[in-house]
Amino acid sequence: MTQIAEPVLSIDQLIAKYDGRTPRYTSYPTAVQFSPAVTGDTYRAWLESLSPAEPVSLYAHIPFCGRLCWYCGCNTRAVNSPGPVSDYTALLEAEVGLLAKALPGRMKASAIHLGGGTPNMLSLADMDRLFGAIRGAFDLTEDAEVAAELDPGVLTREWVDAAARHGLSRASLGVQNLSPRVQQAVNRVERLEDIAACVGWLRSAGVGSVNLDLMYGLPHQTAENTLSTIDAIAGLRPERIALFGYAHVPWMKPHQQLIHEAALPGPAERIDQSEAAAERLVASGYVRIGLDHFALPADELAIAAREGRLHRNFQGYTTDTAGALLGLGASAIGSLPQGYVQNLTQEVAWRAAVGRGELPVSRGVALTADDRFRGEIIERLMCGLKVDLAEVCAAHGSRLADMATEIAALQPFENDGLVVRDGMRITVTERGRLLVRSVCAVFDRHLAPEAKRHAGAI
Repeated sequence: MTQIAEPVLSIDQLIAKYDGRTPRYTSYPTAVQFSPAVTGDTYRAWLESLSPAEPVSLYAHIPFCGRLCWYCGCNTRAVNSPGPVSDYTALLEAEVGLLAKALPGRMKASAIHLGGGTPNMLSLADMDRLFGAIRGAFDLTEDAEVAAELDPGVLTREWVDAAARHGLSRASLGVQNLSPRVQQAVNRVERLEDIAACVGWLRSAGVGSVNLDLMYGLPHQTAENTLSTIDAIAGLRPERIALFGYAHVPWMKPHQQLIHEAALPGPAERIDQSEAAAERLVASGYVRIGLDHFALPADELAIAAREGRLHRNFQGYTTDTAGALLGLGASAIGSLPQGYVQNLTQEVAWRAAVGRGELPVSRGVALTADDRFRGEIIERLMCGLKVDLAEVCAAHGSRLADMATEIAALQPFENDGLVVRDGMRITVTERGRLLVRSVCAVFDRHLAPEAKRHAGAI
């Protein structure tokens, strides 16, 4: 068993050594490997082969916002009238019908996730229409989870009550940071009182799990205003808190050019913010999960983490066990046993394809046996910070001898106290937690040194 090395490198030295550009590993292979070789016909064949006895999960992408936050990396646009959203909803209804026709029979859905963008841009009539289409095509399981990502700036009590009638059981509110200077620098101004009101509406409507999204690394953000944000929201006692690092990729998201780069904290400051926040959250009774999530001990996410049942998909950490995730809407990504599939990203092209009665697929990737093998290693590291390579090799019929290159590549992480290796059992230490993506990259056979493709690891 390797011993945990005494820290011999300073934070600045670790950053210089390991803060390369790495994927977030919400899938493996990552979206960089998606190609047009996966078509609508491919997707149809994959759908037809699903077992009608196994439930699926559904993800609906709502690419509209009432305001454009400059830090955003999502596929969305700001609208100030309901027309485009209603027209889009009508096409979502049509896409549900296209999916239903391609499936081998009427299937059950164990989860529905509304993401964006801002799902609460849907009018009440739009919401009724979308859920009516889903329930018309799928039977929801008794314990089906219905989740939505919400913008408190445009959320109303009426919307919450309507969503609750459709089964809303988990909601995520974007908070990011409560410092007025930080909020103004990213064009997202909101008061704690308004966020508290939204949480109150959700509680009153019977929504059992509330998540608050926080960020670090925003312009003018400091450890101090990060901690003051956490202290302010602690009284709301959300079941879950996500603490995401801001990914500055203006070459991919042009609106991020509105953020002044000189105001962005550097890697060492980002670590200070992240670790100070983590310490405060743990001291407040939250369990630290994976790279960037926290949950109260009784929450299902924390229980799944303790029991080794946690998974990771394009919505982040999840307890969802469905074998297939079917995506709806522009840019939505689906996951099936055979591989990943993504809808057309451009809304206009997606609208046209659905209007023609076509599954609106633009690209994807078919999984190889090696992809499944490496994907399990990466998911275990991302979810539990540990993996038994011998166990995974045995499960996939792979040879441990073929992992010699990867074992050798882990040696620097071991030397710097970021990883401990006991035979073939790999554990990422607390010191290495923020660099777990870099550890995962050791096992990524597809990763190429593309300096402008991913955000930094820290």
